[in-house]
Amino acid sequence: MRTLSRIAAVGVMTALTVAVAACSNNEAPSTQAASSSAVAPAAPSAPATTPDDGVTTQADVFGPACSQLPQGDAPGSLSDMGAQPVATAASSNPLLTTLTKAIGAVPGLADTLNAQQGVTVFAPADPAFQAVQQQLGDTAFNALLADPNKLGALLQYHVVGTRYDAESLVAAGRTTQLAGGTLKIGGTPTAPTITDGKGETATVLCGNIPTKNATVFVIDKVLMPAS
Repeated sequence: MRTLSRIAAVGVMTALTVAVAACSNNEAPSTQAASSSAVAPAAPSAPATTPDDGVTTQADVFGPACSQLPQGDAPGSLSDMGAQPVATAASSNPLLTTLTKAIGAVPGLADTLNAQQGVTVFAPADPAFQAVQQQLGDTAFNALLADPNKLGALLQYHVVGTRYDAESLVAAGRTTQLAGGTLKIGGTPTAPTITDGKGETATVLCGNIPTKNATVFVIDKVLMPAS
């Protein structure tokens, strides 16, 4: 009987030893996995990006007509315009004498433009207005200049409520105007094109002109809305 008891006890001890060993083997991978998870590096976060604000400098200005601007600190020069709000800056630009008169013919428009924060202005050069005068005839053209409502709407069709430089303008592809309606932007950052609501396309004569509250693009056409 004592022999049988001893054999039984040995058997129990052996079984317990095997069970403990099996449990130890099963738990080891879990411990290693938990350890690996604890030391795994976190995925790097994407760097923050700052949107282009459309502000330009004199070094960014481009176009065949830029050489016609006064030099140094003379009225109408890049240095002179850069410190002034857009309507005031345009009034001294020798390329924009007709536009300046048109803005002055609409009560309060100059102040409205000067008060805008961060806009883009497509400014038709003098020959562009001359082409419209020839197209409409003197009577209709003078009637347009004498109608502040129609003239104001036409001029504000040339203003975008977002400030763009040439690169971001071309990237946008389309702009929405202060007066309503849209413009289609094409070309390249060094040679943008602007297509109006009538399907007519203007090119840039002098672009990326900085003013205090706007980036200005002098263009070769008066832009016309679809209706």
